[in-house]
Amino acid sequence: MPAAVSILTDLLIVFVAAKLVGEIFTRIGQPAVIGELLVGVLIGPFALGLIGRPGPELLELFHDDPAAASEALHLALEVFAEVGVVVLLFFVGLETRLDDMLKVGWRAAIVGVLGVLLPFLAGTALMLALGEPAVESLFIGVALVATSVGITARVLRDLGVLDAQEARIILGAAVFDDILGLLMLTIVSGIGSSGEVNVGQVVAIAALALGFTAVVALAGTWAARRWFHLASHLQIDNAPVVVSLALMLGLAVLAAAIGLAAIVGAFLAGMMLAEIAEEYELGRKMLPLYEFLVPFFFVITGSMVDPRLFLQRETIGLALLVTAVAIVTKAAGAGLGGLGLSLRSISIIGVGMVPRGEVGLIVASIGLSMGVVEHRLFSVVVVMAVVTTLIVPPLLTWLLRPLVEAHGRSVAGVPGQADS
Repeated sequence: MPAAVSILTDLLIVFVAAKLVGEIFTRIGQPAVIGELLVGVLIGPFALGLIGRPGPELLELFHDDPAAASEALHLALEVFAEVGVVVLLFFVGLETRLDDMLKVGWRAAIVGVLGVLLPFLAGTALMLALGEPAVESLFIGVALVATSVGITARVLRDLGVLDAQEARIILGAAVFDDILGLLMLTIVSGIGSSGEVNVGQVVAIAALALGFTAVVALAGTWAARRWFHLASHLQIDNAPVVVSLALMLGLAVLAAAIGLAAIVGAFLAGMMLAEIAEEYELGRKMLPLYEFLVPFFFVITGSMVDPRLFLQRETIGLALLVTAVAIVTKAAGAGLGGLGLSLRSISIIGVGMVPRGEVGLIVASIGLSMGVVEHRLFSVVVVMAVVTTLIVPPLLTWLLRPLVEAHGRSVAGVPGQADS
């Protein structure tokens, strides 16, 4: 038991630092996730090195072998990060209703599909043009795909315009975005495992992923309702939460067992429960688990970034170039999907789809752990995710000003009609 002190100490440092810095970023109007990533960069092995240092008890357990003890400590932190990302994708799925995909209409579908294809093709082509290996290029292409719609949804909700046409298109497109992004992650992960692009393998993985998704999506809600009805007769405290956790872990394990990413299973578990989540208050009851575990993923992800790489002019230039491609391609997808709408509406949709976040970071971290994405490109993806997340709230608020004022509200101190 004394050997666990080193692990508990690192968990304490990561959790408290993430929450404190996350609070600071929230108070200045920025997403807490940016603070959590920054914490990882600062306390990670490439900077201050505050985590991953084994104590005397752990060193004794590994016969005074610092390398082995440090590796064991890092593995323990990675386990928390892995469970954190499973919980994160479960919550994303919990907000993804299959019915919403059927209701959003053709505009949202086009914005979502083009918002996946254009960044993927452009990102992959850019990496290949720069001489990067094919598999690594595919990972970077997929990392540019998924929109972190939570940032946009927060702005839309705070301004009271969630019922606007532009908001409905953004949120509807994000559903397609998430599902397609995870399917593409599954495919490139399979390619990464083999180390080469094989058309037959790609088709097989895609068919498996689509089949798994279809079965869960079509039968999932019905099955979940049956399980929850049976669980209501159990004497276990918080039976709905227990069933939800078992389903999340079970589908994550099943997905991994058949060759898909575990997070795909977790996402689909959340999607199965999306229709009944409000009825059983799953989001509220499971939020403490999210608040505890998810920061570990972002801090550990940040700790993989080597800030010394940004002393190199080439790395800075590449980060700016990749970020520009990420922004322009999402905006282009929105522009094509929004044909017929006003320029301002197209701009709102385009900016709303720009932020990248959790899925892009997950893709890059999986590529790094598989040894197919190098630290330099991993750091570039983290910068892209941070920049695209930071620029959206002020830009979106400015673009939405006329719409908000038409509703009689105020934006950034400018009075709306109700205040006049």
